[in-house]
Amino acid sequence: MTDHIRIFDTTLRDGEQSPGASMGPTQKLVMARALAELGVDIIETGFPASSQADRESTDAIAREIGAQVTLATLSRCSEADITACAKAMEKAHKPRIHVFISTSPLHRKFKLGMSEQQVVERAESAVAFARRYFDDVEFSAEDAIRTEFDVLVKAFSAAAAAGATTLNVPDTVGYTTPDEIRSLFQRLRTAVPGEQLIWSTHCHNDLGLAVANSLAAIEGGARQVECTINGIGERAGNCAVEELVMALKVRNAYFNADSGIRTERLVPTSRLLQRLTGMMVQRNKAIVGVNAFAHEAGIHQHGMLKNRETYEIMRPEDVGWPRSELVLGRHSGRAALSERLRALGFVFEEDEFEHVFSNFKSLTETQRVVNDRDLEQLILGSTASAGQGYRLASMRISDSGGQARAEVELSDPDGNRVAESADSDGPVAALFAAMSAATGIELKLESYQVHSIGMGSHARGEASLSVSFDDEEYAGVGVSRDIIEASALAWLDVANRLLRRREAEPAASAQA
Repeated sequence: MTDHIRIFDTTLRDGEQSPGASMGPTQKLVMARALAELGVDIIETGFPASSQADRESTDAIAREIGAQVTLATLSRCSEADITACAKAMEKAHKPRIHVFISTSPLHRKFKLGMSEQQVVERAESAVAFARRYFDDVEFSAEDAIRTEFDVLVKAFSAAAAAGATTLNVPDTVGYTTPDEIRSLFQRLRTAVPGEQLIWSTHCHNDLGLAVANSLAAIEGGARQVECTINGIGERAGNCAVEELVMALKVRNAYFNADSGIRTERLVPTSRLLQRLTGMMVQRNKAIVGVNAFAHEAGIHQHGMLKNRETYEIMRPEDVGWPRSELVLGRHSGRAALSERLRALGFVFEEDEFEHVFSNFKSLTETQRVVNDRDLEQLILGSTASAGQGYRLASMRISDSGGQARAEVELSDPDGNRVAESADSDGPVAALFAAMSAATGIELKLESYQVHSIGMGSHARGEASLSVSFDDEEYAGVGVSRDIIEASALAWLDVANRLLRRREAEPAASAQA
């Protein structure tokens, strides 16, 4: 039988403590809904004693989220904290309190000013007090990895005797290694009495080992993992939900364990968090990064065209991506280019194709990615410009601080000039509003990023954005020495694609 690993999601608590990731009560409620839909077992809603916002968000989540998921709140081993948690969780269907105290010598001396015995006694009394309000109590020994083994045994044994049913062994500073944490869990499970206890792991990523350490803890007997969407959290973050869950699923035969996560919701949940916090994941982020299922190398693309499993160990659809991407760039080969050209309706004899391939390779020396429009222009030359959509003729941006104005002039598909202007609270927002007015296309911005390509005088700005139109999501990219112009080109990249699709629909209907 496959063991069930409980996913304790702390995105709204530890994750939100990540600098720049703070969320208000409304944002937390939106995220909590998504986490419940994702299928996590426990949602840690916040730290009620720390702020009014955490109390409000916990109360709102408790009122809405049903009994399909446990809701947890964090508390120090303090009666005031515990009482605050109890009040905030009054409306929760399945409430849990998560009490913690530092146990390591460093924390005992410099943070708490308490002796080993005082810490153990405080843990025991706090758990006992928490049991007056909660049937489900979890106890954490903060900085457990750097705590003496005998002290851990005493603290966990006392907490369990007082009524804690889940015992958490946090690697608070991301210090441990897989072999070390695997062994620690095995030893603790033997030394601390209680067959029904659930052992939990909470690993930070300071050395980049959070997921590896969490998987090792599972091998040692942990049956709950505390983790966050996109791995956000204090300092370098936490174990990433999406990476842990897919490691268990893809290597199920090895771990003999799995979660109840609806994996096809991983990418949508990741992207929601990015929009709520503004913290974007890197392109090569496992599972949820835009490059996770993208292939540019010619050898890889050739293998993918023959059999997807040559270079992919999971299906993009299983985690929420629509498909794999064969990206045409400097490393692409003939097989990928030929496949893409056939999809666009172009078929060449061998000598003709070699000429196109040569021109394609030349183009990749000046731009990183070649899209469908580039290929059409490459093949059709100047005749491709007709019907290719709007082009940016000029733009003017003014920003008086608090109010920005954008004036744009576009060349429409027939060569006519269209000028529009718009005001907004920022230059990019004003630019997009003006372009929407000029083209008649309303795009809802979901995410927006600007990167530098190259160095020194040759550096260029790359703007990438994600927008929604008619409940579908589209990505656009633009490159220029001016980042505002790159943003305009990225917006037009999507708008022109939608226009071409709109023009193609009547023709397709007529043929049918």
